[in-house]
Amino acid sequence: MLVWLATPTIRPRYLTGGHKSTGNSQFNIEKSLKYEDFSNIQRSVTKSENVTFLFRLEGFSLNDTDWINDFKEKRTQYGVSQNQLAVMAGVSREYISRLESGKVALTEEIKAKLTDALDKLNPENPLEMVLDYVRIRFPSQDVKHVVEDILKIRLDVMIHEDFGFYSYSEHYVLGDVFVLTSPDKEKGTLLELKGKGCRQMESYLLAQHRSWYDFLMDVLIEGGVMKRLDLAINDMAGILDIPELTEKCSHEECISVFRSFKSYRSGELVRSQEQDKYGMGNTLYIGSLKSEVYFCIYEKDYEQYAKYDIAIEDTKIKNRFEIRLKNERAYHAVRNLLTYHDAERTAFDIINRYMRFADKEVEKRRSEWKTNEKWAYFIGSDRGRLKLTTKPEPYTLTRTLNWIIRQLAPTWKVLQQIDYTNGTTYLKDILNHAKLTERHKKLIEQQTTSTEKITTQEE
Repeated sequence: MLVWLATPTIRPRYLTGGHKSTGNSQFNIEKSLKYEDFSNIQRSVTKSENVTFLFRLEGFSLNDTDWINDFKEKRTQYGVSQNQLAVMAGVSREYISRLESGKVALTEEIKAKLTDALDKLNPENPLEMVLDYVRIRFPSQDVKHVVEDILKIRLDVMIHEDFGFYSYSEHYVLGDVFVLTSPDKEKGTLLELKGKGCRQMESYLLAQHRSWYDFLMDVLIEGGVMKRLDLAINDMAGILDIPELTEKCSHEECISVFRSFKSYRSGELVRSQEQDKYGMGNTLYIGSLKSEVYFCIYEKDYEQYAKYDIAIEDTKIKNRFEIRLKNERAYHAVRNLLTYHDAERTAFDIINRYMRFADKEVEKRRSEWKTNEKWAYFIGSDRGRLKLTTKPEPYTLTRTLNWIIRQLAPTWKVLQQIDYTNGTTYLKDILNHAKLTERHKKLIEQQTTSTEKITTQEE
């Protein structure tokens, strides 16, 4: 049985040199095929009922029809228009219409493309925002006041170390929460929370019935000086295509006040003096790493694989867009957050102030180029609003346990086997003679004390 049906070649507009689709799908399809093939498609479309019948006779049209109906229902439930779907998938709206009405063939490639596009348009926002780095200097050498009255954490459960960093002489640590002190009055007391430190701090804020907004307000009231603030936008659906954005930078389709960008590809070696290196996946820096504001976009799933051996498919966050702010820029961002309580406004005001991705239009000036439609969706067009999300994680021994597994466990097992074979008691003797320092005792206390009891929240 012969069925006159062909599938048009669908070329996403981001693969067409930045030129925007005319919206005339017939014209676009005709260009991508020989005229004779296109004529065949026209004839087949006019006989859509016969085509559908013939496919059903072959035994696979019914499955395709079910898939299309289910997909259309899901699209409708999401409140996604055919045009929105077409933009995200890189096809014409007319093609979506013909597909949903059974007038063009369904391929596995198209299934995958449309499924991926619809997932990105899920009204349960595929983007979230978190604080990912906080560094604050307090104009006080009273570390007890800073820890117990501002952080609202018991100082006595923190481990004291008689050395520091950033030219501070000593520090107190509770997991990934660091408080640095110095006899130098000008330095005051410094709080540093990296990514895991922010998640840990959120567990304390939760126990204290406080939010980041509450905490940051307390910081400013106490005269805290913002040294660094990172706002991280997590992309769970792969909306950001970092190789594509890198390519746009190369083609001058990133319209920005920044004069530089750097990109690293998977497995690429970077210079040892560069602190921000992910080693795996694609990473794009926009702006100078020495400036008070720059952006870092990277494949978070590859980073998690490289750092923690987490399978890429098991990583919820696919990409991350980090807004890295220092000094005055960090302070103004905090003021904006506290004024409007609108993380979306704060973050994208900064992004839009410094850059946008566009599609090249050769007859127009760069400033007049239309904003790339995928980028438009990322910065807020036709999607739900972002809120400042918290992901509280209590302090755990994960880092220590990983070290034990990698470094200590094999030697431990060797001694165990020797003791078993020779009848010796090396392991038992080692444990009996081991002495716990005050640091070790504090570590035990930290791990055996509940989050609620670590904090100093009011009864």
